[in-house]
Amino acid sequence: MFLRKYACAFMLSRYTCNMESPRDKIDFDRSQVKKAVHALLAYIKSSSSSLKLLENDGQAISLLLTLWTIPKKEQNIRIPLPHGLRTESGDVCLFTRDEPKMTSEQTVRFYKKLLKVRGIQNAIEVIPFNMLKTEYKPFEAKRKLLGNFDLFLSDARIRRRLPSHIGKHFYERKKVPLSVDLESKHLARDMERLIHGTTLTVSNKGSCCMVRVAHSSMTADEMVENVMTALSTISAKLATSGKNIKIIHLKSQTSVALPIYTSDLSHLALVEEARKEARLTKGAQKRKRENKNTEVSKLITKETEEEKDGEEEEISQLVPFETPTKKPKWEIISKKGLKKAPKPAAGKVLKKIIKDTKLTKKIQRSQHVI
Repeated sequence: MFLRKYACAFMLSRYTCNMESPRDKIDFDRSQVKKAVHALLAYIKSSSSSLKLLENDGQAISLLLTLWTIPKKEQNIRIPLPHGLRTESGDVCLFTRDEPKMTSEQTVRFYKKLLKVRGIQNAIEVIPFNMLKTEYKPFEAKRKLLGNFDLFLSDARIRRRLPSHIGKHFYERKKVPLSVDLESKHLARDMERLIHGTTLTVSNKGSCCMVRVAHSSMTADEMVENVMTALSTISAKLATSGKNIKIIHLKSQTSVALPIYTSDLSHLALVEEARKEARLTKGAQKRKRENKNTEVSKLITKETEEEKDGEEEEISQLVPFETPTKKPKWEIISKKGLKKAPKPAAGKVLKKIIKDTKLTKKIQRSQHVI
């Protein structure tokens, strides 16, 4: 009932109030956010007893962003919040490096003492890198570790060594350890920003993204302040600027999504301009590739023509060669087989003359005998 009344009021107010400026910066309506927060709190209080169990722990209240276009690159936006999302109970885990000449237990005591001296009040679980490699090597141990903590931090000195040991499930659940410099002089301030703040992951695989900004145990004013701070940070740090934001909803774990901002139709013109620019740049790149290919093909044809000219010049040179003295005998192939080539006529005449001389000699001998 509360959510239905809010939806009707939002549809009427979006035509009467202008929530955006002609520039990239977006002016969000605080009164609209306040109405959505009160509607969510009223819904959570009037929900069933099973949902009230979640209320005691604090239902997560998140912002749901829908973009006009899918981003080209993935982006992580860190959002500092005026009111922390986490209580002092330890749901934060810190991965540290192994201190030289210390066991894992001694390293845990060393860093817990360091955090206490620096003035960090949150109870943080410390896990040295060697303990992570040995005790949390099995798959079930990693899943249990992932479920026990809401936020993971890592020493900046071992940040590059963690991905191969924590596994892909930390990335799928969007619980990638956030890097922190433990040698910083402002360690307490940096840790508070990370622990009390939140992180928005803008994926390049879709046009929607969600970020947790409050919980139901907060007061209405605290929730409104957190939401407004998150909206201003997102609109300032989003890589594609505020004009790519289509609509923003506010929702709890069990409620429907309540719209708190919708872009004006003027954003369509801006999106079309961006698409035209993308097409022009794509066409220019395509023409550049085609020109490059034509230049390469012309160069190849020129080289081939030069090679041909060089070959012709080499063939036209005078080279001495010997002519055969005798002509080879050709053999005629017939159906019966190979036949020898016919002998010249001069040989037959010579044989006939020799035969006639022999015959005359025989006749003379016979006459002499008689």
